[in-house]
Amino acid sequence: MSEWIGVAIALASSCLGGSAAAITRYLVGNADPIALAILRWGIGFACLLPIALLLGVRWPPRRDWHAVMLLGLCFFGLFFVLYNIAIGYTTAARASLALATLPLHTMVVGALLGVEALTLRKTIGVCAAVLGVIAALASGLSAAPQGAWRGELIMTGAVLCMAFYNVWSRPFIRRSSALGFLTVGMGAGAAALVVVGAFTGSLTALGSLGPPQWIAGIYLGVGGGALAFILWVMALERATPTRVASTMTVNPIAAGLLATQLVGEPITANLVAGLVAVFAGIWIATTEAKKVYGA
Repeated sequence: MSEWIGVAIALASSCLGGSAAAITRYLVGNADPIALAILRWGIGFACLLPIALLLGVRWPPRRDWHAVMLLGLCFFGLFFVLYNIAIGYTTAARASLALATLPLHTMVVGALLGVEALTLRKTIGVCAAVLGVIAALASGLSAAPQGAWRGELIMTGAVLCMAFYNVWSRPFIRRSSALGFLTVGMGAGAAALVVVGAFTGSLTALGSLGPPQWIAGIYLGVGGGALAFILWVMALERATPTRVASTMTVNPIAAGLLATQLVGEPITANLVAGLVAVFAGIWIATTEAKKVYGA
Protein backbone atom coordinates (compact mmCIF):
# COMPACT_ATOMS: atom_id res chain seq x y z
CA MET A 1 0.00 0.00 0.00
CA SER A 2 2.87 2.39 0.81
CA GLU A 3 4.31 1.84 -2.70
CA TRP A 4 0.96 2.72 -4.31
CA ILE A 5 0.63 5.86 -2.19
CA GLY A 6 4.15 6.86 -3.20
CA VAL A 7 3.36 6.35 -6.88
CA ALA A 8 0.14 8.38 -6.60
CA ILE A 9 2.04 11.23 -4.95
CA ALA A 10 4.72 11.05 -7.66
CA LEU A 11 2.03 11.26 -10.37
CA ALA A 12 0.77 14.54 -8.88
CA SER A 13 4.34 15.83 -8.72
CA SER A 14 5.02 14.88 -12.35
CA CYS A 15 1.87 16.69 -13.51
CA LEU A 16 3.04 19.84 -11.73
CA GLY A 17 6.48 19.36 -13.29
CA GLY A 18 4.94 19.13 -16.75
CA SER A 19 3.01 22.34 -16.24
CA ALA A 20 6.26 23.97 -15.06
CA ALA A 21 7.89 23.00 -18.37
CA ALA A 22 5.17 24.88 -20.27
CA ILE A 23 5.56 27.90 -17.98
CA THR A 24 9.34 27.81 -18.50
CA ARG A 25 8.80 27.73 -22.26
CA TYR A 26 6.54 30.78 -21.90
CA LEU A 27 9.17 32.67 -19.86
CA VAL A 28 12.30 31.57 -21.71
CA GLY A 29 12.25 34.58 -24.05
CA ASN A 30 12.20 37.02 -21.12
CA ALA A 31 15.00 35.66 -18.94
CA ASP A 32 18.14 33.53 -19.31
CA PRO A 33 18.42 29.96 -17.93
CA ILE A 34 20.13 31.02 -14.70
CA ALA A 35 17.55 33.75 -14.02
CA LEU A 36 14.72 31.26 -14.54
CA ALA A 37 16.35 28.80 -12.15
CA ILE A 38 16.78 31.58 -9.55
CA LEU A 39 13.10 32.47 -9.95
CA ARG A 40 11.96 28.87 -9.53
CA TRP A 41 14.17 27.83 -6.62
CA GLY A 42 14.42 31.19 -4.88
CA ILE A 43 10.63 31.35 -4.58
CA GLY A 44 10.48 27.62 -3.89
CA PHE A 45 12.95 27.87 -1.01
CA ALA A 46 11.18 30.95 0.37
CA CYS A 47 8.01 28.82 0.57
CA LEU A 48 9.71 25.73 1.98
CA LEU A 49 11.80 27.21 4.78
CA PRO A 50 8.94 28.73 6.85
CA ILE A 51 6.92 25.52 6.48
CA ALA A 52 9.86 23.39 7.60
CA LEU A 53 10.53 25.63 10.60
CA LEU A 54 6.85 25.80 11.56
CA LEU A 55 6.47 22.02 11.41
CA GLY A 56 9.71 21.42 13.30
CA VAL A 57 10.98 18.94 10.72
CA ARG A 58 13.82 16.55 11.41
CA TRP A 59 16.88 17.98 9.66
CA PRO A 60 19.63 15.82 8.16
CA PRO A 61 22.23 14.78 10.77
CA ARG A 62 25.44 16.82 10.75
CA ARG A 63 27.42 14.07 9.00
CA ASP A 64 25.01 14.20 6.03
CA TRP A 65 24.91 17.93 5.43
CA HIS A 66 27.78 18.07 2.93
CA ALA A 67 26.33 15.23 0.86
CA VAL A 68 22.79 16.64 0.97
CA MET A 69 24.03 20.09 -0.08
CA LEU A 70 26.09 18.56 -2.91
CA LEU A 71 23.03 16.69 -4.16
CA GLY A 72 21.10 19.97 -4.01
CA LEU A 73 23.80 21.80 -6.01
CA CYS A 74 23.85 19.11 -8.69
CA PHE A 75 20.09 18.88 -8.96
CA PHE A 76 18.56 22.29 -8.19
CA GLY A 77 21.60 24.05 -9.66
CA LEU A 78 23.22 22.16 -12.54
CA PHE A 79 20.25 20.06 -13.66
CA PHE A 80 17.79 22.93 -13.87
CA VAL A 81 20.16 25.30 -15.65
CA LEU A 82 20.60 22.59 -18.31
CA TYR A 83 16.81 22.03 -18.23
CA ASN A 84 16.15 25.70 -18.96
CA ILE A 85 18.77 25.78 -21.74
CA ALA A 86 17.15 22.72 -23.33
CA ILE A 87 13.66 24.25 -23.33
CA GLY A 88 15.09 27.31 -25.09
CA TYR A 89 15.91 25.15 -28.13
CA THR A 90 12.77 23.02 -28.44
CA THR A 91 9.10 22.80 -27.47
CA ALA A 92 7.90 22.07 -23.93
CA ALA A 93 6.44 18.73 -25.03
CA ARG A 94 9.58 17.57 -26.85
CA ALA A 95 11.85 18.61 -23.99
CA SER A 96 9.58 16.74 -21.60
CA LEU A 97 9.75 13.74 -23.92
CA ALA A 98 13.52 13.60 -23.37
CA LEU A 99 12.91 14.10 -19.65
CA ALA A 100 10.57 11.11 -19.72
CA THR A 101 13.58 8.84 -20.25
CA LEU A 102 14.24 9.38 -16.52
CA PRO A 103 12.78 5.95 -15.57
CA LEU A 104 15.29 4.22 -17.84
CA HIS A 105 18.19 6.24 -16.44
CA THR A 106 17.06 5.66 -12.85
CA MET A 107 16.54 1.95 -13.42
CA VAL A 108 20.06 1.53 -14.86
CA VAL A 109 21.75 3.75 -12.24
CA GLY A 110 19.91 1.95 -9.41
CA ALA A 111 20.98 -1.42 -10.78
CA LEU A 112 24.61 -0.32 -11.27
CA LEU A 113 24.81 1.01 -7.71
CA GLY A 114 23.14 -2.11 -6.30
CA VAL A 115 20.24 -0.13 -4.84
CA GLU A 116 17.37 -1.70 -6.75
CA ALA A 117 17.06 -5.00 -8.61
CA LEU A 118 16.42 -4.74 -12.33
CA THR A 119 13.45 -7.08 -12.79
CA LEU A 120 11.89 -8.06 -16.09
CA ARG A 121 8.49 -6.66 -15.05
CA LYS A 122 9.94 -3.22 -14.21
CA THR A 123 11.87 -3.18 -17.48
CA ILE A 124 8.76 -4.01 -19.52
CA GLY A 125 6.61 -1.46 -17.67
CA VAL A 126 9.07 1.41 -17.96
CA CYS A 127 9.78 0.70 -21.63
CA ALA A 128 6.04 0.54 -22.37
CA ALA A 129 5.48 3.90 -20.65
CA VAL A 130 8.32 5.57 -22.54
CA LEU A 131 7.09 4.10 -25.84
CA GLY A 132 3.66 5.50 -24.98
CA VAL A 133 5.13 8.98 -24.69
CA ILE A 134 6.91 8.58 -28.03
CA ALA A 135 3.64 7.47 -29.64
CA ALA A 136 1.78 10.40 -28.07
CA LEU A 137 4.14 12.95 -29.59
CA ALA A 138 5.26 11.17 -32.79
CA SER A 139 2.96 13.12 -35.09
CA GLY A 140 4.60 16.37 -34.03
CA LEU A 141 8.18 15.32 -34.77
CA SER A 142 8.19 16.73 -38.30
CA ALA A 143 7.00 20.13 -37.02
CA ALA A 144 9.81 20.49 -34.47
CA PRO A 145 11.71 23.80 -34.35
CA GLN A 146 14.97 23.97 -36.28
CA GLY A 147 17.83 22.74 -34.11
CA ALA A 148 15.44 21.14 -31.61
CA TRP A 149 17.77 18.12 -31.38
CA ARG A 150 20.19 20.28 -29.37
CA GLY A 151 17.58 20.83 -26.66
CA GLU A 152 16.66 17.17 -26.52
CA LEU A 153 20.32 16.11 -26.36
CA ILE A 154 21.01 18.56 -23.52
CA MET A 155 17.88 17.37 -21.69
CA THR A 156 18.83 13.71 -22.07
CA GLY A 157 22.25 14.41 -20.58
CA ALA A 158 20.73 16.45 -17.76
CA VAL A 159 18.37 13.60 -16.88
CA LEU A 160 21.38 11.61 -15.68
CA CYS A 161 21.78 14.16 -12.84
CA MET A 162 18.21 13.54 -11.71
CA ALA A 163 18.65 9.76 -11.93
CA PHE A 164 21.56 9.87 -9.48
CA TYR A 165 19.58 12.28 -7.27
CA ASN A 166 16.68 9.83 -7.14
CA VAL A 167 18.86 6.86 -6.26
CA TRP A 168 21.12 8.59 -3.74
CA SER A 169 18.39 10.61 -2.01
CA ARG A 170 16.48 7.83 -0.29
CA PRO A 171 18.97 6.93 2.50
CA PHE A 172 19.41 10.61 3.40
CA ILE A 173 15.63 11.12 3.50
CA ARG A 174 15.27 8.14 5.83
CA ARG A 175 17.88 9.52 8.23
CA SER A 176 16.12 12.89 8.42
CA SER A 177 12.74 13.71 6.86
CA ALA A 178 11.50 14.37 3.35
CA LEU A 179 10.89 18.07 4.00
CA GLY A 180 14.10 18.59 5.95
CA PHE A 181 16.19 16.93 3.23
CA LEU A 182 14.44 18.91 0.48
CA THR A 183 14.81 22.27 2.23
CA VAL A 184 18.56 21.91 2.77
CA GLY A 185 19.16 20.72 -0.81
CA MET A 186 16.97 23.37 -2.42
CA GLY A 187 18.48 26.08 -0.24
CA ALA A 188 22.01 25.09 -1.31
CA GLY A 189 21.02 25.10 -4.97
CA ALA A 190 19.18 28.43 -4.73
CA ALA A 191 22.09 30.11 -2.89
CA ALA A 192 24.58 28.93 -5.51
CA LEU A 193 22.35 30.19 -8.32
CA VAL A 194 21.97 33.63 -6.71
CA VAL A 195 25.77 33.94 -6.38
CA VAL A 196 26.30 32.93 -10.01
CA GLY A 197 23.46 35.22 -11.11
CA ALA A 198 25.00 38.18 -9.29
CA PHE A 199 28.29 37.74 -11.14
CA THR A 200 26.78 37.04 -14.57
CA GLY A 201 24.08 39.72 -14.50
CA SER A 202 21.25 37.20 -14.60
CA LEU A 203 19.60 38.76 -11.54
CA THR A 204 19.05 42.03 -13.40
CA ALA A 205 16.97 40.21 -16.02
CA LEU A 206 14.28 39.59 -13.40
CA GLY A 207 13.68 43.33 -13.10
CA SER A 208 12.48 43.50 -16.69
CA LEU A 209 9.62 41.03 -16.18
CA GLY A 210 6.08 42.40 -16.44
CA PRO A 211 3.05 41.42 -14.31
CA PRO A 212 2.04 38.44 -16.53
CA GLN A 213 5.58 37.05 -16.37
CA TRP A 214 5.75 37.52 -12.60
CA ILE A 215 2.45 35.68 -12.15
CA ALA A 216 3.85 32.83 -14.25
CA GLY A 217 7.12 32.99 -12.30
CA ILE A 218 5.35 32.80 -8.94
CA TYR A 219 3.47 29.71 -10.12
CA LEU A 220 6.79 28.28 -11.31
CA GLY A 221 8.29 28.74 -7.83
CA VAL A 222 5.27 27.72 -5.74
CA GLY A 223 3.70 24.97 -7.90
CA GLY A 224 6.61 23.77 -10.02
CA GLY A 225 9.19 24.39 -7.31
CA ALA A 226 8.06 23.99 -3.71
CA LEU A 227 4.90 21.86 -4.06
CA ALA A 228 6.13 19.60 -6.88
CA PHE A 229 9.28 18.66 -5.01
CA ILE A 230 7.66 18.29 -1.61
CA LEU A 231 5.53 15.66 -3.34
CA TRP A 232 8.55 14.16 -5.14
CA VAL A 233 10.63 13.52 -2.03
CA MET A 234 7.53 12.26 -0.21
CA ALA A 235 7.14 9.76 -3.05
CA LEU A 236 10.81 8.72 -2.82
CA GLU A 237 10.26 8.14 0.89
CA ARG A 238 7.49 5.63 0.17
CA ALA A 239 8.33 3.95 -3.14
CA THR A 240 11.39 2.67 -4.99
CA PRO A 241 13.32 5.14 -7.21
CA THR A 242 12.34 3.41 -10.47
CA ARG A 243 8.64 3.33 -9.59
CA VAL A 244 8.69 7.00 -8.66
CA ALA A 245 10.63 7.88 -11.82
CA SER A 246 8.19 5.89 -13.99
CA THR A 247 5.53 8.54 -13.33
CA MET A 248 7.71 11.07 -15.17
CA THR A 249 6.17 9.74 -18.38
CA VAL A 250 3.05 11.85 -17.71
CA ASN A 251 5.27 14.96 -17.66
CA PRO A 252 5.19 15.59 -21.44
CA ILE A 253 1.43 15.03 -21.52
CA ALA A 254 0.88 17.76 -18.91
CA ALA A 255 3.45 20.00 -20.61
CA GLY A 256 1.81 19.58 -24.01
CA LEU A 257 -1.69 20.31 -22.73
CA LEU A 258 -0.70 23.58 -21.02
CA ALA A 259 1.71 24.64 -23.79
CA THR A 260 -1.18 24.64 -26.28
CA GLN A 261 -2.77 27.43 -24.26
CA LEU A 262 0.37 29.44 -23.50
CA VAL A 263 2.48 29.19 -26.65
CA GLY A 264 0.21 27.51 -29.19
CA GLU A 265 1.85 24.08 -29.32
CA PRO A 266 -0.55 21.60 -31.01
CA ILE A 267 -2.39 18.61 -29.49
CA THR A 268 -2.92 15.56 -31.73
CA ALA A 269 -5.02 12.41 -31.58
CA ASN A 270 -1.80 10.49 -30.85
CA LEU A 271 -1.69 12.27 -27.50
CA VAL A 272 -4.82 10.46 -26.33
CA ALA A 273 -3.70 7.07 -27.68
CA GLY A 274 -0.26 7.46 -26.14
CA LEU A 275 -1.74 8.46 -22.80
CA VAL A 276 -3.37 5.02 -22.54
CA ALA A 277 -0.01 3.35 -23.16
CA VAL A 278 1.68 5.62 -20.60
CA PHE A 279 -0.65 4.62 -17.78
CA ALA A 280 -0.50 0.96 -18.83
CA GLY A 281 3.28 1.09 -18.57
CA ILE A 282 3.16 2.75 -15.18
CA TRP A 283 0.74 0.08 -13.94
CA ILE A 284 3.04 -2.72 -15.11
CA ALA A 285 6.14 -1.13 -13.55
CA THR A 286 4.45 -0.44 -10.21
CA THR A 287 2.79 -3.80 -9.63
CA GLU A 288 4.26 -7.19 -8.92
CA ALA A 289 2.90 -10.54 -10.03
CA LYS A 290 1.28 -12.44 -7.17
CA LYS A 291 3.12 -15.50 -5.97
CA VAL A 292 1.26 -18.78 -6.13
CA TYR A 293 2.10 -21.27 -3.41
CA GLY A 294 1.58 -24.98 -3.74
CA ALA A 295 -0.54 -26.97 -1.32
